[in-house]
Amino acid sequence: MAELHKFVATPRDALVKGAASEPKHDASEHALVPISPSAARAEMVSRFARELEAVGGRFLGMLAPADAPARIVAFARELGAKAVAIGQGVLCNPAPIADALAAAGCAVLRTRSVDDASRSATRDSVARAGLGIAEAHYAIASTGTLAVVAEEARPASLTLLPPATLVLVHASRLVADLAAALDAIGPQLVATRRISLITGPSRTADIEKRIVVGVHGPKTFAVAVIWPAND
Repeated sequence: MAELHKFVATPRDALVKGAASEPKHDASEHALVPISPSAARAEMVSRFARELEAVGGRFLGMLAPADAPARIVAFARELGAKAVAIGQGVLCNPAPIADALAAAGCAVLRTRSVDDASRSATRDSVARAGLGIAEAHYAIASTGTLAVVAEEARPASLTLLPPATLVLVHASRLVADLAAALDAIGPQLVATRRISLITGPSRTADIEKRIVVGVHGPKTFAVAVIWPAND
């Protein structure tokens, strides 16, 4: 029995001596470094992009306002879109994008507030466009979803009728989840406006559970995050 106690005591004593000889560390060395607002926003955008692409969407990147027109023109050319419909902005100015598309040879339709007599004609023009561009009020990082609030100058047809949709969203409008998005939109807009929650391209399934993309809406769905120039 004495030999057994000696066998157990030897490694135990070694561990005790080793712990005692280790240098002491100041707890402040392991204090968490605060994350800057820009870094937190970039992480939110990264999470949103992963979720968007997981449901078949395409992420065009974080674009500075000065770089956005050229990138969007390149996207329209890739699609072969000869006509583009673009709606009123929320925080972003769509005019430079529209001007760049027109200079590249695209027929550009700028949707505006219209009377009842003109609304049907505008909808028909949007339907004939190869690409519809709208700006979302908010983007939801947890699901890759866009919350687009429709108005006369930003009609829901922009994200429903053309075969391809590009949604712009300002980087400050990334939120964590649906509850945060609805809270930010507010009860007034929720009660009085049509809000589209878009998660990837249009898809449906037949009775045999085969997924078909693009039957009831755009087959191509892309998002570009506009990063503020002063950040």
